[in-house]
Amino acid sequence: MSPLTLASILMIASGSIHAIVNAIVKGGRDKMAARALTDGSSAIILLPATLFVPWPTGAWGWIAASAVIHGFYLFALIRAYQIGDLSAVYPVMRGTAPLLTALVTLGLFGEPATAQEIAGIAIVGAAMFIMMGGRHVQPGALGWALLTGVFIASYTVIDAHGVRAAPTPASYIVWLFVTMGGVVVAMFGIVSRGAIFASAARQWKPGAIAGALSIVTYGMALWAFAMGPTALLAALRETGMVTALVISVLCLGERATPGRIAGVLGILAGAALILSG
Repeated sequence: MSPLTLASILMIASGSIHAIVNAIVKGGRDKMAARALTDGSSAIILLPATLFVPWPTGAWGWIAASAVIHGFYLFALIRAYQIGDLSAVYPVMRGTAPLLTALVTLGLFGEPATAQEIAGIAIVGAAMFIMMGGRHVQPGALGWALLTGVFIASYTVIDAHGVRAAPTPASYIVWLFVTMGGVVVAMFGIVSRGAIFASAARQWKPGAIAGALSIVTYGMALWAFAMGPTALLAALRETGMVTALVISVLCLGERATPGRIAGVLGILAGAALILSG
């Protein structure tokens, strides 16, 4: 199996698990506490691993930048979820991200891609917006969702460069999660004036589960970025929207509209173009 094939498999699996993590956060009573629990749990789980991975020499700047961007991304994500439905805002944020990532990595950094692969990226991004299927999105939710997409693209580019600069992918993954967990908990604790800690005590179980899954999903994505091109792999991660649709229908009681079904088919078609390019 070639490195690119393995990276593609890891990224597709990462997308599906990512949808589950987002559904847990969306379903939490206090979404800020749920997200702080998720990232705090990830940091605690991986803290002992810092003793067994190399010091991330050459990657500290990327780790610091990513941790800060993740904090802003998660705040925007929570605001979007507080205002809008998962099925309405999730496609906007996830559709914006791969298109912006492609513009930066292909346009500014000159990563190679064929015309077919670029078409696949564009189709995936467009299909995410089609999945809104005529649903009304409140202006506030739309604004936060678009901003979330910008932050996703930002940390994607940062982490793709960072994981390649680190001594090993494991070193970057472990130290990023530990650093990010501390930043997010501290940031949300300040923003909520400590209220998240009382809420966290009441919903720690799903938060801990989401934290473990978060390590798996983004750890797989980072490992994939160490082996393959950023734009293509970032677009493949959005196949997780198929899983998000299943969760929203079966678990959250939302409808599978024709637009959402068409969007899923578009995502799969775009992914097929990327994989065959």
